[in-house]
Amino acid sequence: MEAAVFQPFLDSIQKELQAQDPAVLAVLVALVVVIISIIFMKIVWGRKTTRSAVLLVGLCDSGKTLIFSRLLSGKFKKTQTSITDSSAIYNVKSEKVTSQTKGRGFTLIDLPGHESLRPQFVERFKSAARAVVFVVDSAVFQKELRDVAEFLYSLLTDAEIVKNAPALVVTCNKQDITMAKSAKVIQQQLEKELNTLRVTRSAALSTQDGSTAGGTVYLGKKGKDFEFSQLPMKVEFVECSAKGYKAEDGEADIEQLEKCLARIS
Repeated sequence: MEAAVFQPFLDSIQKELQAQDPAVLAVLVALVVVIISIIFMKIVWGRKTTRSAVLLVGLCDSGKTLIFSRLLSGKFKKTQTSITDSSAIYNVKSEKVTSQTKGRGFTLIDLPGHESLRPQFVERFKSAARAVVFVVDSAVFQKELRDVAEFLYSLLTDAEIVKNAPALVVTCNKQDITMAKSAKVIQQQLEKELNTLRVTRSAALSTQDGSTAGGTVYLGKKGKDFEFSQLPMKVEFVECSAKGYKAEDGEADIEQLEKCLARIS
């Protein structure tokens, strides 16, 4: 019945098209194809460019800002606690410079580490993150374990971050200090602490329908002890020393981090 109602209208459109000059029709078809192609390219390009930032995050005094300076200029710079973000274009360093690797880069953003400032800056920049460099002070890690785990937990359970799945590079800084923990030890202890946090936080945040409140998601896999391999994003642990082994006069040991950033780009 409905088809019979629209049939006269469809027949009239068909007659109009048949009456048109074939050359005109060809031009119209080509124009439509071009418009669709432009729209498609904008969508694809937009997805690639909107997430073009690498966020440097971590607790106060973890060495984020010095790493930021070393990555950009290679120079040592005395730093102080940041109260706002700093950003600059970072050109990746690659052992083999080719036409594909030359000129590759992204926006490197150093976010404040103070507990009262972190949430608002993470919220502002998280949608643009291609990767998150989470800096840990390896020398006092045991003392700061709980605080480090809580900050990391807030990132790894954020619904938008989980959806976008930016690469996570846990950067174990200050390896020049004798008592610094290794990347392997830090990974193992973080997994245990995050597992404990998951138990307490999940119980507190669960709603009656079984979902979680506040735009958060469940960390890892249910029924299993947490491991970083369960996350939807690629996770790497690297060791570095932004200060260097010869203090201010020496070069930084950030080669592992630079290689990670080159792969991310």
